[in-house]
Amino acid sequence: MIKKFLQEVGEYLLLMKRAFAKPDNFRMFIKQIPREIEKLGVDSIGIIVIISIFMGVIMTVQTVLNTENPLLPRYSTGLVLRDTFLLEFSSTIMSLLLAGKVGSNIASELGSMRVSEQIDAMEIMGVNSANYLILPKIIALVLFMPVLVTLCVGFGLIGGACVAQFSDLITMSDFIYGIQYAFIPFYYTYSVIKSLFFGFIIASVSSFYGYYAYGGALAVGRASTHAVVNSSVLVLLSNIVLTNIILT
Repeated sequence: MIKKFLQEVGEYLLLMKRAFAKPDNFRMFIKQIPREIEKLGVDSIGIIVIISIFMGVIMTVQTVLNTENPLLPRYSTGLVLRDTFLLEFSSTIMSLLLAGKVGSNIASELGSMRVSEQIDAMEIMGVNSANYLILPKIIALVLFMPVLVTLCVGFGLIGGACVAQFSDLITMSDFIYGIQYAFIPFYYTYSVIKSLFFGFIIASVSSFYGYYAYGGALAVGRASTHAVVNSSVLVLLSNIVLTNIILT
């Protein structure tokens, strides 16, 4: 068990060393990044927006119904929703969702290329396949993560505002006041910093399992599963570490 773990860590580090080498064709490398941004980032906007809105609605309703205390001000609902999205949901929970969507996509794509021997063909032609295939994915996801964080926070608050607008649980004035009350701008910076690390973890770990998916079609499925599970675990572990480093 330990031997296998150390072997995978060593292979991962060697793969990242190859991936972050100087590109063989810088022009082709630059062209790859916008394509990966569209495939990994832009195509994920829809699911992030939908989940953020519904989570904003659910969290607002739950907060109002479970904090019916005359000692608590009415605006505390907006405050709780804002800080929850800024501190955890927009970075950590969103990254777990992306690990399932983007991580499995990357692992299955590279795994299919490995099984169909496309990666082997690149190596025969003298192309650094790790650099050509993996580095644009890592850069694209890391660059687009702050955009997804911003959208997640914004649409989560919109979901909460819909509850205030279309129900009697909380007034819109109390909700907006709670969003504005005691706002700490660094919380947004903190969320963006975490998302950059999470984006790197998701893209690199998923690429690692897809790149080494030897053994046929079943290996592609195993690679996708391992990519999602391990990147999710690493996101949660790094969340603990980053929180202790940044907020203490």
